[in-house]
Amino acid sequence: MATTPSPAQPQQYATHSVTNQPPPLTPYDASEDTALMEGLRREGAEWAEEDIRRLGLRAGSVEAQEWAELANVHEPVLHTHDRYGNRVDEVDFHPSWHHLMRASVAAGLAATPWAEDRPGAHVARTAGGLVWGHTEAGHGCPTSMTYAAVPALRAQPELSKVYEPLLTSREYDPGLRVPTEKRGLLAGMGMTEKQGGSDVRTNTTTAWPTSEPGVYQLRGHKWFTSAPMCDVFLVLAQAPEGLSCFLVPRVLPDGTRNTFRIQRLKDKLGNRSNASSEPEFDGTVAWLVGPEGRGVKTIIEMVNCTRLDCVMMSATLMRKTLVEAGHHVRHRSAFGARLVDQPLMRNVLADLALESEAATTLTLRLAGAADRAVRGDAGEAAFRRIATAVGKYWVTKRGPAFTAEALECLGGNGYVEESGMPRHYREAPLLSIWEGSGNVNALDVLRALRREPGTAQALFDELALARGADTRLDAAIVRLEGLLTSGSEAGARRLVEQMALTLQASLLVRHAPPAVADAFCATRLGGDWGHAFGTLPDSADADTILTRALPAGD
Repeated sequence: MATTPSPAQPQQYATHSVTNQPPPLTPYDASEDTALMEGLRREGAEWAEEDIRRLGLRAGSVEAQEWAELANVHEPVLHTHDRYGNRVDEVDFHPSWHHLMRASVAAGLAATPWAEDRPGAHVARTAGGLVWGHTEAGHGCPTSMTYAAVPALRAQPELSKVYEPLLTSREYDPGLRVPTEKRGLLAGMGMTEKQGGSDVRTNTTTAWPTSEPGVYQLRGHKWFTSAPMCDVFLVLAQAPEGLSCFLVPRVLPDGTRNTFRIQRLKDKLGNRSNASSEPEFDGTVAWLVGPEGRGVKTIIEMVNCTRLDCVMMSATLMRKTLVEAGHHVRHRSAFGARLVDQPLMRNVLADLALESEAATTLTLRLAGAADRAVRGDAGEAAFRRIATAVGKYWVTKRGPAFTAEALECLGGNGYVEESGMPRHYREAPLLSIWEGSGNVNALDVLRALRREPGTAQALFDELALARGADTRLDAAIVRLEGLLTSGSEAGARRLVEQMALTLQASLLVRHAPPAVADAFCATRLGGDWGHAFGTLPDSADADTILTRALPAGD
């Protein structure tokens, strides 16, 4: 016979006592990353360490993490017309987006390095991106495009003289106004069209000269133009002499709006805080940048810059999700023990840590090459030319699998939006797609090998610095030399993957602790590995790897 519970009994069975859940990660220091700080110093930007550490603390603050969440919850809204029916073509962003942008620009993460005449400026910017990217990725798009626009704009010195000081400013000055009347500018790009995508030579947007020298009018429809509220855009269009590059301001010098009709915003898988649009040009005023018919040559330096940023942001996502996973498993128990103390979970985390360190180390090496190439080092320019395309292919390809595994460390908790992990997972594939998908980058490596023989020599000169230190690396270099003799288009991905792994291994052998380098070479080069993360051999020193990788104060 059932008994009636006494009034005191329900307290013994309270359903809302929370146990075995990790505390909030925030606040934390996003710059607490040994591989990052070592790379910063090694690549010539040790002078920026204090600034990077301050930025890391701000990135991991409760305030900045809330900005990141709100900027993605409250997505940008397009207003094509005002209440009276006039075209306005404006996009409204949540205040959190502006907070993120203001902090990013003030930290010099847009085009500031081009105005700094000291070694390591571009490395410092990349390191800043590696820590500030712990907030959210969408607002990194306009800062990346602004950074990349400067070297392209220098093809037209009279335009560069006017706009470069504003593009390199540390002041974020939103709102559509005459560019030269603002304290700072942001630049966007309008390259791809619906019939061609990466094949920009098939673009149908036309440009015809006006009576004013260097001034043209454009007509056409772009397919993917992100951050449409930027002040100026670099656009490709077909001029009488062929595909050419143009500068298109949103507001003309006389204060009138240039024709920039935003037809719609893309409904994207991720990157949702950032508006990506389809603008239409119809009599749009534009200034020629570089010679007519040399549009691709004019923008090639810009592509190198944006590809580096794709590598950087993929490495950032890896690090961010590794930190999230490490925090969770340190505070979560299952089957009588903390997850972090269980051998199989340690194997997974150590494997992820290897991938993350390899990505970060390669990113900073590429930034160092970019910095030295800008300063006139021909060898570094050749290395940058091939290694950036290699890194763009491989690191961004690893991002989706990495973020999925890190999410799984949280189990079902990682699958809910409140954890933030789904946002990171949706972001990861984008970085492989933008600035040339995997095939485009793999074929670009082949193109560099065939047309610029110095690039292969530069790559092998870099690999030679680690030769003799690890037999598996030496064997990988020999295999790579054999693959180069083939160079078939169908085998391009295989070749570039081998390049990337060999390059990452060589960097770790030279610069990482023996436990890290040995485990990476054993798995990525020696074949002592499975087909998923968490399949390191028993010989791997997971304890040393994790002690190095995970923040000490967590």
